[in-house]
Amino acid sequence: MSRASPFLVGLLFGIGLCLASMTSASKVLAFLDLGGAWDPSLGFVMGGAIAVAFVAFRIAARRGLSISGGPLHLPTMRTIDARLVGGSLLFGAGWGLVGLCPGPAIADIGFLDRRAALFVLAMAAGMALYSGLAAVPAEPAAEAALDG
Repeated sequence: MSRASPFLVGLLFGIGLCLASMTSASKVLAFLDLGGAWDPSLGFVMGGAIAVAFVAFRIAARRGLSISGGPLHLPTMRTIDARLVGGSLLFGAGWGLVGLCPGPAIADIGFLDRRAALFVLAMAAGMALYSGLAAVPAEPAAEAALDG
């Protein structure tokens, strides 16, 4: 069951994305077009998802275990810093330019969408670049001034 439950949850998530038209870039871009032919329907989808997730996270926190019985890894960081804001802006800009975000793009690969596949490859390259840059230790400014 430990391998089946993540697969089934991911499958359910992908089906939900398809049924809600979140895999349609034109539908997403219409939602983001506040000054034109705005389509608010995805806002209702997101609101419903937030409500379900709110309840699910409350239940999960009380249980302390995942559905498969493994440890539950909930986020602990609660501060808003430059990395969070920068990452959010980058994510939003990519979503607005392309009309895809990671989950729907992966679901679209199942429909053999070449544009989605290119998006996922670019996303993976960006993640690899970030991992490489994050592994480089930062040099404190004070030490750099003393060395220089």
